[in-house]
Amino acid sequence: MKTARLGSFDVSVIGLGCNNLGRALDRSQSEVVVNAALDAGITYFDTASNYGEGQSESFLGGALGSRRDDVVISTKFGMPVPGWENSGGASPGYLRQAVERSLRELGTEHIDLLMIHFPDPKTPIGDTLLAMNELVEAGKVREVGCSNFNADQLRDAVTVSSDLGLTPIVCDQVHYSLMHRDPESDGTMETCHGLGIALLPYYPLGSGLLTGKARRGETPTGRLASKRYKDFLSDENFDLVESIETYASERGVSMVQVALGWLLSREDVPTVTAGATKPSQIESNVTAADWTPTAEDLEALEELLG
Repeated sequence: MKTARLGSFDVSVIGLGCNNLGRALDRSQSEVVVNAALDAGITYFDTASNYGEGQSESFLGGALGSRRDDVVISTKFGMPVPGWENSGGASPGYLRQAVERSLRELGTEHIDLLMIHFPDPKTPIGDTLLAMNELVEAGKVREVGCSNFNADQLRDAVTVSSDLGLTPIVCDQVHYSLMHRDPESDGTMETCHGLGIALLPYYPLGSGLLTGKARRGETPTGRLASKRYKDFLSDENFDLVESIETYASERGVSMVQVALGWLLSREDVPTVTAGATKPSQIESNVTAADWTPTAEDLEALEELLG
């Protein structure tokens, strides 16, 4: 598995998104998927306190066991956690409680990368970053980052962090895929590049649509069956999927390789985390690291995307 630099860490260029742990997978099934990821050379695992109905961190930590120090774990705080009344936000008080909970759930003494899940309009960003810095100084967190911050919010956070001499922000995790390229037009990618910050995509496979398994007119399964993701199932997206399927076939690669390989060709994307519910999906995802699109491949893909 190829690796790339994320903050002070070397991470596998394909990571495992752990939202399925505790949601689509029980504890034993989660262990099977995590073990498959480790066997495939994946060393980057992305979770959050609210993932998997609040169970993802516990399932991940249990599956890793004694191999915890062989991997890099990122987790996020800020979203309400099922079963935890009045949870959520980015106030210093809640942040400290959330990190203590994450440490317990993960069964670890430190979090490698801690991200603010969403901007909190009720809390000045400086207050949150100061509290995160205290946790770094206490040895409970190694690196800090943001998620779902737009260009202006990211610049503001970096400026405040720099002015206060705090632990640098190393990433912004945003929705980015062949189907959703807003970071290229809304200034997020340009801002990440200018600040030397990693852009970490989520929904890199369009919640499964870019695997080619969902077909126009058929009843969707998995995550796409949820009303939350109904907007993914548009005719425009199916047009794109069918075009990418032809493009992949002409090059003898899979749609997953095209979707993830294209993201990895972006200069500011060091790793791509895709979810999985079975070992075969892990195997499919890691093959993306084997396909490096040429300049001609990328040009043809841009023409296809319009």
